[in-house]
Amino acid sequence: MTLANPLARLLEWYVAMGADEAIDLDPHDSSAPAALERRPPPRAVPTLAAPTPPAPILAAPLVAPAAAAATARELAERAQSLAELETAVRSFEGCQLKRTATNTVFADGNPAAPIMIVGEAPGADEDRIGRPFVGRAGQLLDRMLAAIGIDRSSAYITNVLFWRPPGNRKPTPEEVAACLPFLWRHIALVHPKAVVMAGGTSASTLLGRNEGITRLRGRWFDLAVPGLADPVPALATYHPSFLLRTPARKAEAWADLLSLQTRMEGKA
Repeated sequence: MTLANPLARLLEWYVAMGADEAIDLDPHDSSAPAALERRPPPRAVPTLAAPTPPAPILAAPLVAPAAAAATARELAERAQSLAELETAVRSFEGCQLKRTATNTVFADGNPAAPIMIVGEAPGADEDRIGRPFVGRAGQLLDRMLAAIGIDRSSAYITNVLFWRPPGNRKPTPEEVAACLPFLWRHIALVHPKAVVMAGGTSASTLLGRNEGITRLRGRWFDLAVPGLADPVPALATYHPSFLLRTPARKAEAWADLLSLQTRMEGKA
């Protein structure tokens, strides 16, 4: 169909030629220099400033193992009470485990009790709650002690280390050395009638021996404690967590408990 209106026919021709937008009343040659000059300048794209990097988190410098042990000895020797010793332990920065732990786990139970139990280190539950032997191993320990008429009111419980090793791994010699002066002072201040060394780390640390716990368990030793005139009887036995993994050893642990009971009855 042919449009009668000339303007309509012109518009039809423009559309046929590919025009799809009306810019001005007069046609323009977009390739001509004048047309290029009339084009509006391109809009400036705002540039975003580079983000300021966060300030680096400066960690406390690492303490050399020898310096850490020396500081621990100095702090431990100053403590004249369990309260002062606990304050010293909580303020101590020489053990790297403190950086990854949630809580400092000092002790639990009755410090006036005749029996002091020394384990290895806090686990996940102990780290979360802040008390030693409160997880599955602690529950087993409670049942073991109850079998010979002992509960936490008649025992005092602590560990070689006051902070949990990541993943419950075995403590390193440097970590043990950093905490050992506090442990010796801990035993001296409590001055128990007997120490129960629960597990290989506890026994080898306090006795200074390399034998495994299977060779040491069930045996009594005279533990020379710095600051005490007389040695403290010390019994090596399995750690409750080991018994959870190896139930067949519970009979040997029961024999150790009976030995402890007999020893304590003789000291009553």
